[in-house]
Amino acid sequence: MSERIGSLAELRSAYREGGLTPAALAERVLAGLAGRDGAPVWISTVPADRLRANAAALGRDGDPATLPLYGIPFAVKDNIDVAGMVTTAGCPDFGYEASTDAPVVRRLLDAGALLVGKTNLDQFATGLTGARSPYGSCESVFGGGLVSGGSSSGSAVAVASGQVSFALGTDTAGSGRVPAALNGIVGVKPTRGLLSTAGVVPACRSLDCVSVFAADVADAVDVLHAARGVTAADPWGRPLPAERVPARLPGTLRLGVPRAADLEFFGDTGQRDRFAASVGRLRDLVGHAQPVPLGPFFEAGDLLYQGPWVAERLTGLDDFLRERPEAVLPVTRAVLETGRRYDAVDAFRGRHRLRELRARVDRVWREVDALVVPTVGTTFTLAEIAEDPIGRNAMLGRYTQFANLLDLACVTVPNGFTAAGRPASLTLVGPAFSDTTLARLAAALAGGAAPGPADAAPPATAAGPGPADLLVAVVGRHLAGESRNGELTDRGATLVGATRTAPCYRLYRMDSPDGEGLPGLVRVEAARGHRIDVELWRLPASAVGGLLAGVPAPLSLGWVRLDDGRAVLGFLCEAYAAGPDAEDISAAGGWRAYRSAARR
Repeated sequence: MSERIGSLAELRSAYREGGLTPAALAERVLAGLAGRDGAPVWISTVPADRLRANAAALGRDGDPATLPLYGIPFAVKDNIDVAGMVTTAGCPDFGYEASTDAPVVRRLLDAGALLVGKTNLDQFATGLTGARSPYGSCESVFGGGLVSGGSSSGSAVAVASGQVSFALGTDTAGSGRVPAALNGIVGVKPTRGLLSTAGVVPACRSLDCVSVFAADVADAVDVLHAARGVTAADPWGRPLPAERVPARLPGTLRLGVPRAADLEFFGDTGQRDRFAASVGRLRDLVGHAQPVPLGPFFEAGDLLYQGPWVAERLTGLDDFLRERPEAVLPVTRAVLETGRRYDAVDAFRGRHRLRELRARVDRVWREVDALVVPTVGTTFTLAEIAEDPIGRNAMLGRYTQFANLLDLACVTVPNGFTAAGRPASLTLVGPAFSDTTLARLAAALAGGAAPGPADAAPPATAAGPGPADLLVAVVGRHLAGESRNGELTDRGATLVGATRTAPCYRLYRMDSPDGEGLPGLVRVEAARGHRIDVELWRLPASAVGGLLAGVPAPLSLGWVRLDDGRAVLGFLCEAYAAGPDAEDISAAGGWRAYRSAARR
């Protein structure tokens, strides 16, 4: 396999430093496609000459300072339209050439992203295994015959194998989460309607979501920023509400944890143990945790395939299925045909029961802000799925199928590996429009700073602040969730992400009147320095004076050198303060790490 393409942050840094151009990036992408190991990830790719021409045009006319996804390669699940390319939905005889881009694709292209191609999927997005495609079955990047998860199988594998930096999938029953879990990447299933489903072959139109796969939470949120938007062509689109609950920081959250009696791991003790370990880590991050019953969630999820919503899957495909039954895989046809069992009376009964279940779940959200569940209870090989394709598919959807019926947002993140070497994962779940809160908690769990709010306007540039903004490096009590963070947020600052300083600083803890201690970052000779964790905040330039006025001596604002070579405004400490009375905490790597160790 050729070298990995890299994350958004890595590519942005390479473009900014002049070591990479879109044209050179296109050659790396093409080399990766040529060198792939034969796994059926792609259904179609942009022709090499067109990809090169698109990259050359971007390098000539595009501006990385104004295009948030400048030169970032991505893939699109092949049930989403791209102008001039055939949309198959995993069924060759169904295929048609799209005349226009789906709005969600067009927004990404307008943001400077480079489309590489269209990826494999479970036929008509009906399945969670990645083993229901006439184009072949994708295997997980971890090998061993493990299923990739579906239906967005190719999109997840393309990201996890490093062939692209991010990819679009769709998610009706878990197709944006299960493949992320089985390939060790992040999957974001946003609130229904935030990403337009116009130009998407429907699976269950009232429930469908476009989802995002990326290597980390920050990348996924950046893509969500760029792709979000309501269009006149999409009756299911939903703008952000004018009045909504503000995004919450992890330390203030009330976390719901499933009752032990409600958890089912299908005999997989490795997945059980990994989930228990992750819950322990989450308890240390949040303000409060309490048990939550999963019964109403599961009952709602059962309605998707054991209730009248399966008839909605049949709605858009009924004519094709009647005319060309032989063109549809037997397992896909069997699932779709069950929709004929339901009539209008069943549909209303299902709607009424779902409303009752949603009322019960709504009461849960009065007590907790987020819920953690396993993404999958167990894993399967392709051979095991072939033995029981429908039953084991249902097992994979146990913790995912309820989300869209109950109008929930979800973020899926890796959770290490079981003792048997199988990937583990967890999903953070919240009510509609809790996307930012979930992303922040997911990022904190992964060990990084929480990304900026998904409900904020997209930044003027992904590589740096807009002309009226400044990036400020924060190292201590101004960090998100710390005691003086309000001095930033009250001035309109927004969190961009986490990074580290160049290895030429030391961090000291000095005494402060309140006894909490005052951290100070001091520049030293490189041979004596450490890399120190910092957060980057975007602050209106007009607010810098007011912030500086409140900075106590011996602290000041100055230029801080970052590990990627950039110099940004940041909090520094005068060297005289690092005297014998100051505690050198550099070895901890940062203020939060020091505080955490001190508490233990």
